[in-house]
Amino acid sequence: MRPMHYKHTVRASSIGYIVQSLINNFAPLLFVTFQTTYEVSLSQISLLIALNFGAQIALDIVATALADKVGYRRCVILAHIFAAVGIGGLAFFPELFGRPLLGLAIAVMIYGAGGGLTEVLLTPIVEACPIERKDKAVSMLHAFYCWGSVIVIVLSAVFFKTAGIDNWKLLALIWMILPIANAIYFAFVPMYELVAEEERMPIKKLFGSGMFWLLFVFMFCAGSSEMAIAQWASHFAEEGLNVSKTVGDLMGPCLFAAMKGLERTWYGKFGNQAKLWQFMLGCSLICAASYVVIGLTGSAVIALIAMAAAGFTNGVMWPGTFSTASKVMPTGGTAMFGLLALAGDLGCGAGPAITGAISSAFGDDLKVGFLFSTAFAGIMVAGLVGLKIYQRKIAVRNN
Repeated sequence: MRPMHYKHTVRASSIGYIVQSLINNFAPLLFVTFQTTYEVSLSQISLLIALNFGAQIALDIVATALADKVGYRRCVILAHIFAAVGIGGLAFFPELFGRPLLGLAIAVMIYGAGGGLTEVLLTPIVEACPIERKDKAVSMLHAFYCWGSVIVIVLSAVFFKTAGIDNWKLLALIWMILPIANAIYFAFVPMYELVAEEERMPIKKLFGSGMFWLLFVFMFCAGSSEMAIAQWASHFAEEGLNVSKTVGDLMGPCLFAAMKGLERTWYGKFGNQAKLWQFMLGCSLICAASYVVIGLTGSAVIALIAMAAAGFTNGVMWPGTFSTASKVMPTGGTAMFGLLALAGDLGCGAGPAITGAISSAFGDDLKVGFLFSTAFAGIMVAGLVGLKIYQRKIAVRNN
């Protein structure tokens, strides 16, 4: 048997992002089933969503210290175990704990903890591998989250159509095989050190760095810009564009995820000639323009095309910020990646909430909310310009 090399590490990390997409996309497919089977209200469903992302944010913070002390391998295996137990727990915990909502909440928090760990760990694991163009590798890595979202949604829909929604517990048990198998894979792949312990930048120094806070804003805007449309796309398509539920789901969140995946895959495969900063700037400008079009057009076709464009241009923001961070702050280590993941997750929660609140204030008009969300991409543009100006000043000083 040939010894494993870094390509196996990258493959395991890529599968890890499919597990992450499973964590975020499987339970929402069952929300209506939870309501009818366990008499869970809509507000309680909202609580489950909050618990998932709350657990992820909590682990974003914990993982920054845990990974360096315990080791990446143990932490990433633990993350997959959490994911498996949580996904499988959806099938068993409601009856096991006697109170369905309590059982669902525990399952959600367990797999949410797994999601928080994977979000922090997978990018630095790949960044530490001996790869020449790490920005391309990270883009390809994050593409697996997008394609994983499409795979989870489509395969689950096929299962429900053929086996019936009543057999959803069987599907939960089938899906939990994926994180278990990848945990075993991670037990054998080689691991590389991102930054030597004596070279790691202390968190206090990170907090005192203006560059770090600029990157923090980048990640917040990346998460906000992405989720502001991803969370509202189906609703907007159905209510604002008057298309059916099926068309709304396929042409809304599923198309958005597919276009993000397409961009990240393209950059990962063919981005040799593309300079990351220029590519991020161009995509941010197009993303802002797409939000404006969605907010102003009266054509369903044009709005859906703009949604697709927003998905494609959003694709580079999150992984591009990670790659930029590793270049401009190479000694940031796990703490930096963990705090940036925290910023992204905060944006994922704030973006759709702000969009919804603005829309509600203007008579539940999502177009107004999307127009306001242009600000997220606009701040990204301003920040990228500021980053380039700062780097040029540093270069002049050094010369």
